[in-house]
Amino acid sequence: MTRGVRRAVRAGAVAAVVSGLPSTTHALLTGRDVLAATRAAGTLLPGRRDRPGVAAGLVAHVVVSAAWTAVLAATGRRGAGRGAVAGLAIAALDLGIAHRAYPAVRALPRLPQLLDHLVFGAVTGALLDRPYRTDQGTTSTTSPGCSVL
Repeated sequence: MTRGVRRAVRAGAVAAVVSGLPSTTHALLTGRDVLAATRAAGTLLPGRRDRPGVAAGLVAHVVVSAAWTAVLAATGRRGAGRGAVAGLAIAALDLGIAHRAYPAVRALPRLPQLLDHLVFGAVTGALLDRPYRTDQGTTSTTSPGCSVL
C-alpha cells in the first residue's frame, strides 16, 4: 500500500469517526436518539429502505465515507478550509438526494447532518494535507512520485 493510500485510509477513518460529533451532540442536548442517524444511514443500503438498523448504518457510513475520501484525495481537496467547503458540497448532494428518497434520513434534523458533513470534509482535508516524513528527516506535502493537484 502506498503512502498516499495509507494517508487517505487514515484520513477517511478518522473523519468517519469524528464527523458524527455534531449530530450526536445535538441528539444528546435535545433528548433525541443518538443512534437515529446511524439507523437512518442503514436505509441507504439496497433492500433496506424501510428497514433502518445500526449494523447496516455502520456499513453504509463506512462505504460512503470511503467513497468521499477517495474523491477528496483524488481531487486534491487538502487543507481544513478546502475540505470543509468540499464537505458542504457533499452535504448538498448527499442530503439533497437522501432527504427526497429516504424517509428515515428526511426525519433527521437537517442542520446537525450538514455540520457532520462539514466536519467530515474539514478533518479529511486537514489529514490529507499533513506533511510526509521522509527518510532524511525532512517533510514534504506530497508523497514520492505524486504531484499536488
